[in-house]
Amino acid sequence: MTALAAAPAAAQTVAITNGRIAIGDGSAPIENGTVIIRAGRIVAAGAGVSIPAGAERIDAGGKWVTPGIIAGFSRVGLVEVDAVDASNDAQANTAPFSAAIDVAPAINPRAAAIAVSRAGGVTRAVVAPATAKSIFAGQGSIIDMGADMEPITRARAFQFVEFGEDGAREAGGSRAAAHALFRNALREARDLGRGSGIGGGAASAVAPRASDQRDFQLEEVPDSQLMSPSASRPEDVLLTRFDAAALVPVLQGRQRLLVHVERASDILQMIALRREFPNLRIVLVGASEGWTVADRIAAAGIPVIASALNDLPSSFEQLAATQSNVARMRAAGVAVSVGMIGDNESRQVRLSTQYAGNLVAAGRLPGGTAMSWGEAFATISSGPAEALGLGGELGSLRAGRRADVVIWDGDPLENSSTPVMVMIDGVRQPIDNRQTKLRDRYRDLDESSLPKAYDR
Repeated sequence: MTALAAAPAAAQTVAITNGRIAIGDGSAPIENGTVIIRAGRIVAAGAGVSIPAGAERIDAGGKWVTPGIIAGFSRVGLVEVDAVDASNDAQANTAPFSAAIDVAPAINPRAAAIAVSRAGGVTRAVVAPATAKSIFAGQGSIIDMGADMEPITRARAFQFVEFGEDGAREAGGSRAAAHALFRNALREARDLGRGSGIGGGAASAVAPRASDQRDFQLEEVPDSQLMSPSASRPEDVLLTRFDAAALVPVLQGRQRLLVHVERASDILQMIALRREFPNLRIVLVGASEGWTVADRIAAAGIPVIASALNDLPSSFEQLAATQSNVARMRAAGVAVSVGMIGDNESRQVRLSTQYAGNLVAAGRLPGGTAMSWGEAFATISSGPAEALGLGGELGSLRAGRRADVVIWDGDPLENSSTPVMVMIDGVRQPIDNRQTKLRDRYRDLDESSLPKAYDR
């Protein structure tokens, strides 16, 4: 797994004063607060914070000041037009690879959706590939929305895999086949590691058993070793050597495994899978029926990146969908945040704030379960960062975090509010885009300069 990419940061000290500060950690907003930024990092945030001498001051004028929004699951930067293959890098329909695919080289920092997302207060995104011919989609990245050509915060941050209905389809038509395919893939990854001198012994021709957990306590193997021609493999392998090598970090627990499941029974199968292979660092994605087994998810300590707007039984695996899913899981002790899988996640991650606002408003619905404002905001800020192991770097205004800061003209969870300033790594970002430029161009157009279209 690569280290966090170095990012340019303003060297000066900045003090944002007189703001309504939302730390992003689930706590309530702080009135008349101050945020101190130095060299692209948060130094302090809250009430009564001392302002260093010589700091550049930005008066928030009582406006909301928050950490930047993190899109918990997206494909932003991979797609311009879904139906145009030349502009869609989300999936590789005819490639020989699956788990080995790394989306980082395909991210386009000039994609229209990135500028629109930045204008909506989104400063980072979890970007995943989509499956094509296997349950394994490949390796996703954490990116920033900065107006530069260096978008990657962390490449190969996780492996993404489909179970449930989508996984069954990709595996040949059943959930049982998807589980068999997954176990076989772990076997091949284990055997490749052994062929590189790890663990010793002959390669096993059967899927690993739950009792055979020693096979999965592997030490870290350099990629160069895994790809060595001397690493022998049996004849009956299904994965390419490159795909098997890509799964070794997952097997060793060095890379997170994001798993798309919706149905409660599929969620329980993932929990059982983690018991079988204890090194797996699973994060559930979607989880529309998660509230029905929330106690089991919480006991397993598995984080969830949930779809916040799944409130109708749109498929057989979402029959128990409810707007209260996220709040109920959190009330049961699940570490839950919000993503947008299957919800125009290539372009509309700016809607994350609306979805978080819905989590607050759900308490007004008959039988609904709500979250506090601070809890809801954390599902789109610190929550996704913590699920991906980056809570110490991103997602809040706690000291030491990267200075992704947004000033809003109103409550950021209200649809009518919009950012008036966006910082990424302490650097102010443009918040105009093609849409805003077209709006400004044609809003007050002098028609006298236009050619006459027709005579009445």
